[in-house]
Amino acid sequence: MIDVKQLTRDFNLIREKSPLVHNITNFVVMNNTANGLLAIGASPVMAHAVEEMEDMIAIASALVINMGTLSKRWVEAMLLAGKAAKERKIPVIFDPVGAGATPYRSETASIIIKECKPDIIRGNASEIMSLVKSDTITKGVDSAAKSESALEMGKELALQIGAVVSISGQEDFITDGKNVNTVKNGSLMMPKVTGLGCTASSITGAFAAVNRDMLAAASHAMAVMGVAGELAAQKSDGPGSLQVHFLDTLFNLTEDILIKKLRQ
Repeated sequence: MIDVKQLTRDFNLIREKSPLVHNITNFVVMNNTANGLLAIGASPVMAHAVEEMEDMIAIASALVINMGTLSKRWVEAMLLAGKAAKERKIPVIFDPVGAGATPYRSETASIIIKECKPDIIRGNASEIMSLVKSDTITKGVDSAAKSESALEMGKELALQIGAVVSISGQEDFITDGKNVNTVKNGSLMMPKVTGLGCTASSITGAFAAVNRDMLAAASHAMAVMGVAGELAAQKSDGPGSLQVHFLDTLFNLTEDILIKKLRQ
């Protein structure tokens, strides 16, 4: 169960402290995720060069690794940044985009988990299932399964690697292997906008920067995403206008709205 007092506290802390969230993310979503972080009050940086990884981690409050558009050089940067973040006790969030779609993606995801030891893994149902069961099929970067079908495997993964697993879908499930939080907010239109899942991972980084309880941080991020997405969809005629309304809603979100609208 999400503690709404903790949720609003963390929400306000992000706006007060504006934590720097270092994103090693993909070409498709850089603009979306940076704007999402700005709208909630965090400070985004999108840096991929191996040569500056350690220096960037030294000033960051959280690291988000997103493997949406993979390349060998970027994987090197991810591994370097992840190891540096763990040394500095900076939370690491991993988004295994498209895991299970190709052997290269699945292998890369496994290496990142082993080498970087993420604190939170956030993905859709198929991605999470593929990290546990290698023969799970992912439809490109989209989920071929519902979030509830991945919950048991999510629990298994969380216990196996000692991380929080956040499964997005029509309902969001966030688990440390023993406890499970559920967020029922959102809209069926949200998966029609590319990058909203990646934005959820980046916002998870912002919450992890202000709350080192990773189960709470991941849950609070999905609560904010769900409430903002649901309210934005009510004003939108389709996915194009949803993108605009989502950022505006996130920017104008208040603790009173969160408390009133959160369903769990």
